Amino acid sequence: MSSELLDALTVLEKEKGISKEIIIEAIEAALISAYKRNFNQAQNVRVDLNRETGTIRVFARKDVVDEVYDSRLEISVDDAANINPNYMVGDVVEIEVTPKDFGRIAAQTAKQVVTQRVREAERGVIYTEFIDREEDIMTGIVQRIDSKFIYVSLGKIEALLPVNEQMPNEEYKPHDRIKVFITKVEKTTKGPQIYVSRTHPGLLKRLFEIEVPEIYDGTVELKSVAREAGDRSKISVRTDDPDVDPVGSCVGPKGQRVQAIVNELKGEKIDIVHWSNDPVEFVANALSPSKVLDVIVNEEDKATTVIVPDYQLSLAIGKRGQNARLAAKLTSWKIDIKSETDARELGIFPRTEDSESLFLEADPVAEESDE
Repeated sequence: MSSELLDALTVLEKEKGISKEIIIEAIEAALISAYKRNFNQAQNVRVDLNRETGTIRVFARKDVVDEVYDSRLEISVDDAANINPNYMVGDVVEIEVTPKDFGRIAAQTAKQVVTQRVREAERGVIYTEFIDREEDIMTGIVQRIDSKFIYVSLGKIEALLPVNEQMPNEEYKPHDRIKVFITKVEKTTKGPQIYVSRTHPGLLKRLFEIEVPEIYDGTVELKSVAREAGDRSKISVRTDDPDVDPVGSCVGPKGQRVQAIVNELKGEKIDIVHWSNDPVEFVANALSPSKVLDVIVNEEDKATTVIVPDYQLSLAIGKRGQNARLAAKLTSWKIDIKSETDARELGIFPRTEDSESLFLEADPVAEESDE
């Protein structure tokens, strides 16, 4: 061992940000284990790595006692006095026991420790970088595929795309470039583990932030997202600026903005509706593209009964109940849809003159986004 080791540690400290002192302490601890393992010694030892020269010395530490029961750990007060007359019972004597060929073992051990610490530091850097990108979107490249995961390269690390986070309408192949949403970043014994998704509602939200400048700068707020990945999604938007149409901003000129997102999601249909603090208006908007005659609100159960024209019932409910299900997710209100005829038979439509009645048609701009 020489000063070359110390020079190398100095370079590592500058380039990797690993404390030189921490590595030296780790080397000393590893050398104690190496000494005991290679020389079958059970005594208490201390390893000293000289910070100036890089030389390594091993010292056996023994307690000074009146009567010795274990010579590996203890030394008599008389023998200690031969080393230094000032030693007394209870003191600790250090005796150098550095083996002749310990330099080779020390060099191997130091190399292993440094390599391990560098690896840990690099993992730490990657973890720190990606933990800050949790719930963010990144572009990755498909590397390989097995029965449980698709392995997506994000540059410094491979992320895992589980089967249940893959879109059912997509087929993935090696070297495909895809956008993924980072759902979780974990520390493991093998380093950082990153999980990504193509089905998470957050992916849709981030895509709109990328494509719509008004959302990115905060002029338009994306309030809620409901998604059935690969098939259909709904988003609600609002703005405080009376000169800005939030739905039109998301759709874009000739539908270009929303179409870019639809293309990225391989044809997933997207409804964009106006958010409202009024549940009557919000639920009616959320059921786009169907027309709504009235919305009866039960605040206590956070439930609504929606009346639609007879010919709009199937459209309001949607294929396999999808439109109603997404509207309920988007608004966080329970939605019970009834046809105009059924509502009249139940006596809930039309309501009395005291009650407000609502006749809303689907937002024509929002309908464009569905085409």
